Amino acid sequence: MVLNYIWIAFFLIAFVVGLLRLLIGGDTGVFADMMNSTFDMAKQGFEISLGLCGVLSLWLGVMKIGEKGGLVQTLARGLSPVFSKLFPEIPKNHPVYGQMFMNVAANMLGLDNAATPLGLKAMEGLQALNEKKDTASNAMIMFLVLNTSGLTLIPVGVMTYRFQCGAAQATDIFIPILIATFCSTLAGMIITCIYQRINIFNSVLLLTIGVASLFVAGIIWGFSKLNQEQLGLVGSLSANLILFGVIVLFIISGIRKRINVYDAFIEGAKEGFETSVKIIPYLIAILVAIGVFRASGAMTWLIDGLRWCVEQLGCASDWVAALPTAIMKPLSGSGARGMMVDAMNTYGADSFIGRLSCIFQGSTDTTFYILAVYFGSVGISKTRHAVQCGLLADLAGILAAIGVTYLFFS
Repeated sequence: MVLNYIWIAFFLIAFVVGLLRLLIGGDTGVFADMMNSTFDMAKQGFEISLGLCGVLSLWLGVMKIGEKGGLVQTLARGLSPVFSKLFPEIPKNHPVYGQMFMNVAANMLGLDNAATPLGLKAMEGLQALNEKKDTASNAMIMFLVLNTSGLTLIPVGVMTYRFQCGAAQATDIFIPILIATFCSTLAGMIITCIYQRINIFNSVLLLTIGVASLFVAGIIWGFSKLNQEQLGLVGSLSANLILFGVIVLFIISGIRKRINVYDAFIEGAKEGFETSVKIIPYLIAILVAIGVFRASGAMTWLIDGLRWCVEQLGCASDWVAALPTAIMKPLSGSGARGMMVDAMNTYGADSFIGRLSCIFQGSTDTTFYILAVYFGSVGISKTRHAVQCGLLADLAGILAAIGVTYLFFS
């Protein structure tokens, strides 16, 4: 229901802004730009879905091997003590625990292509447990908030863009991104627990949060000892090594169980093709709305309005120029990347704005894209508090990003 209101709001706001630009500013091309954006975004949504088809087939095939080989079930049993507290409605040791962990782990390593199919597979498992098939369950919402908060340990993509834009030290945003994204994920989890009345002070959850905090602190300390070249090499190598290692491990588990690994892969790959077709209308719907909103100039007006408000409060407004990346990130990953690169090209890769844009890019994920694709893949139309929790997690990431940027680079 919330997505429905947001989708309508994008079009109505875009129409009003476009009309004002036409009547007041005499911009006769604004509605042409808006119509062109609808066709462009519809085409892009279809192309993204086609691109996902191959990736989905690959990873759902690998997951099927893991399921039949028993590895997913083993992983689920290991995670059950912690996940059972966050997902109390899921039966203990259920295989979906392993599927969710695989998705979260892929996100942490910055492996978007692997994370999406793994997440869609987890959503299928959660939907099988869902009593109301058109309504998001508590477990679905918690899972998606953990996704949209975007916890990333190795932001290889952002560091690569910084290097291409001429940053003197492309990796100097690594620790700030890690801090900001950890704050986003922690806030998202706590907010969702409050909505769902989950006891956050449970000893298991408190211990898990403490261990996770120490783990992140250890990574920060270890990577802070590496220079730019070493950090880029270790980050890229570890992500790809772990990813390929997972594939090999799943295949070995299938061999150990003496299953037909090839047939298991084909069975899972067929599911990947079917899933990619299901998400096409949902993806096109959200991308077209976002495209119209941008083309109308509403995004520019929003940024200018926020800058004025900040200045009226007597606060420093130098960070506002980086906000397009933060605002675009929940809407469109490619749009946010474009905003980030534009900020570095305009203000300099090593400027305050350039660095803040990069930290915004790495601190959260594409909330509306994830909600549209994941819920769409299993036919969920009533999202309940998923949007609110996801956006509040994004807000926590944005505020943390501003704070750490001032701390490290002011």
